[in-house]
Amino acid sequence: MSRQAHHGKIADSPSRSRIMQLLDFIEISPEDPIQHSVIWLHGLGADGQDFVPVVHELALPNTRFILPHAPVRPVTVNNGYAMPAWYDIYGFDASYQQDAEGIAATQKQIEALIANEVQRGIPCQHIVLAGFSQGGAIALHTALRYPEPLAAVLALSTYLPLSELLGTERSLANQALPIFMAHGTLDNVITLDRYQASAGLLQAQGYTLDLHEYPMPHSVCMEEINDIRNFLQAKLLQQP
Repeated sequence: MSRQAHHGKIADSPSRSRIMQLLDFIEISPEDPIQHSVIWLHGLGADGQDFVPVVHELALPNTRFILPHAPVRPVTVNNGYAMPAWYDIYGFDASYQQDAEGIAATQKQIEALIANEVQRGIPCQHIVLAGFSQGGAIALHTALRYPEPLAAVLALSTYLPLSELLGTERSLANQALPIFMAHGTLDNVITLDRYQASAGLLQAQGYTLDLHEYPMPHSVCMEEINDIRNFLQAKLLQQP
């Protein structure tokens, strides 16, 4: 199965493009008919290229991958240095203030990408949100609030942002959303404790989680990629 990758923005309707311009993204598509879409968000300081090798390793049939690039912005935890970031970070510990405004703005941008895939003929129930680290936080935040049921969410080496707001902001449409969460036991950026606390909060809200831990730092390993492939194959193949 061959795959084609290109950069760009899919043209949107004039009325929508006036409202929100789509993020730049990399698209990776197989030659077989597209039945599913995965929108995959990179981590802090990276870009859409970061997970291209993982997408090729997954080699999922009938699946289009959209890998957007985060806007460049100053990041407080890195002394205000400007870098690709989905929102500002004041500190990596759970005690720090969170950038609620930036998270909400990025949520709208990801929702625009979902809408773009729907416009291209992929129903919401066939769309997966995925992300690593900061991108995983946005994937979780957006998926749990999205008003239509999605196929699944992958939250890799990440945490649940603005957890105190989930109870009032969550969408019942995604209460049964399949959630794959994975973390490295040696992660010194987002600690294992923070991941486990986020998982516990989600379970307390009634979500069913597919939890995985690996002996790795803040990264991705081959065992994890294989587990992601199995998870996505199971969730996407069961879609009508």
